[in-house]
Amino acid sequence: MSETAQSPTTGETLLQRVIMPRPADPFAVRALYLDERPGTTLAPVEPLRGEQDRPLSLTVSTAGGRRTRVHDRTAATVPPGTEVSFGAYFNAFAAGYWRAWSTLTAIELRLDLEGTGRVDVYRTKADGSQIFVTGELVQGRRQVTLELDLRPFEDGGWYWFDLSTDEAAEQGLHLHGGGWHAPHDAPGRAAVVVGMPTFNRPADCVATLTALGSDPQVLDTVTAVILPDQGTRKVRDEAGYEQAAALLGDRLRIIDQPNLGGSGGYARIMYEVLHGTGPHAGGIDCEQILYMDDDILLEPDSVLRAVAFSRFARSPMLVGGQMLSLQARSQLSTMGEVVDRNQFMWRPAPETESHHDLAARTLRQSPWLHRRVDVDYNAWWMCLIPRRVAEDLGLPLPLFIKWDDAEYGLRARAAGYRTATVPGIAIWHMSFIEKDDSSDWQAYFHYRNRLVAAALRGPEDPRALLKETFKRTLRHLMLMEYSAVALQIKAFTDFLAGPEALFPKLPVVLDEIRELRSRYDDGRPLNSATDVPLADLDALGAQLFPEPPVGRAKAALGLARGVLRNLRTPDPALRERPQRNVPWANAQWFVLAGLDSATVSTPDGRGVTFRRRDPLLFKQMVTESLRLHRAVAADWGTLRGRYRAAEPTLTGRDGWKHIFE
Repeated sequence: MSETAQSPTTGETLLQRVIMPRPADPFAVRALYLDERPGTTLAPVEPLRGEQDRPLSLTVSTAGGRRTRVHDRTAATVPPGTEVSFGAYFNAFAAGYWRAWSTLTAIELRLDLEGTGRVDVYRTKADGSQIFVTGELVQGRRQVTLELDLRPFEDGGWYWFDLSTDEAAEQGLHLHGGGWHAPHDAPGRAAVVVGMPTFNRPADCVATLTALGSDPQVLDTVTAVILPDQGTRKVRDEAGYEQAAALLGDRLRIIDQPNLGGSGGYARIMYEVLHGTGPHAGGIDCEQILYMDDDILLEPDSVLRAVAFSRFARSPMLVGGQMLSLQARSQLSTMGEVVDRNQFMWRPAPETESHHDLAARTLRQSPWLHRRVDVDYNAWWMCLIPRRVAEDLGLPLPLFIKWDDAEYGLRARAAGYRTATVPGIAIWHMSFIEKDDSSDWQAYFHYRNRLVAAALRGPEDPRALLKETFKRTLRHLMLMEYSAVALQIKAFTDFLAGPEALFPKLPVVLDEIRELRSRYDDGRPLNSATDVPLADLDALGAQLFPEPPVGRAKAALGLARGVLRNLRTPDPALRERPQRNVPWANAQWFVLAGLDSATVSTPDGRGVTFRRRDPLLFKQMVTESLRLHRAVAADWGTLRGRYRAAEPTLTGRDGWKHIFE
């Protein structure tokens, strides 16, 4: 331990600042920054029987009955007779990730403290076991450096520190600032271009632009902010835009272009960085490209952390931010994602939990959070791509939306560039609990783009993939989601048309999808179930639903019965009056397969669809889907060859130039 005159919150050695919650943050969000629970033990806490479904108390009282006093984003006071832990999501240090991916073997915790109290440092193992490392008394104003070893973190683990004060302390302990540092300056340069394509999210964009411009350290790191505006409601016209633009100055560049989806927006950002148009022809000063979605809430320090992680990385790699829930902001929605190479489908990384509430179960009480999680890709709600990686790999595929980020991560991995999704680097984004984009208009992109990505990066034998997609065909039909099957059929047809169709489809495919979907009942949402005659079920019957079949045999029997029912003529009287009203949570195949018609609420609860069983449509769609599945299986080798041969055009400058210029 030694004292240092260096600022703990700035400099070329800084890995992450110690940051405080904002005044406007909901109360539960404090748990992402401070662990103020009374009597928190220093051992893993296992849930009691039934406790998994019961949140812990959300009180933030400390042992002395007082709360940490937050002064600004980097300063706070721990009152007398109080202990507060910084073993929280944004302030603990994810040592296992730095151990795995960076050149560092040691770090330093630097704190600028004033008053009377103690600082104590703890670490964990990959199983969440907690170990005291070192501690020191503080009296007066001190800048303290604690040197810490990164070597014990091969499989995971975190560092954090606690601050405590005695009852007799008159003023407590004031933290003027703190940060986790490297023992030497970062290699290379920090010159990040932030890219954020948008479609009719002007208020969210202005908020993100303001957050970027309001943090001087972030602003010093950013060389440009590129915003492809693809919407009809322009960011320039939004209240607050002028003030946000003034903060960013000539760094901000808004590019108006047609709606080319996320992939067209992200490709435009990378195109401008590498090649440029107009006064920026030849490219933009940039070492790191940071992709972000337009509908996020930004923690600005995440920008600095992602850049620092990239600069200290052992070799060039993609650095991903995790997703916190915008609807419940203390929840960690996504820890990391992988791709099942057999079925070729993304999924959460093994042994992780979705929608984990850190206000209910803190970092120190969640052993699973301490194992390092490895990923195949990071979604582009926040993902940093080094310029040299982009120069090597090329631009995103022209997919409009879906699978562009996953394919790019797999492309990077195949070329020797790995991806890390790093805890403590994060944004808040709308979680997916209020949508099912696998059955709405986006179903087309899920199916077509999955096939395109699989042709480029997937298995030689597509049987597992096609078996899974045909199961989805039957599931959609049991749910009377005829529009979803129509979109699946279009997706397979367009995939079979080959890679030559991708660029021409980019600006027109959305209109084609909307027109096709509007032909079907489930593609025309109503405002309410009261827009159609009410079902005749009594109150009891309307709230009772079949139990799901348990086991393969019962599921197969239920499926067979559902298929047979879908082949029978429905009751004509139930075409105008739904047989029953089905809440979204109960809209399962084994429920709807037994009905002739139903209103089904949408995932966000804002409307319903009136679905009617159609035996003729069922037969036609099963037949056509089966034909297309067989065609893809029979021609898979040739299709893979065609898509792989076209990859340089699909991801290169010339292919995208025809779209942009």
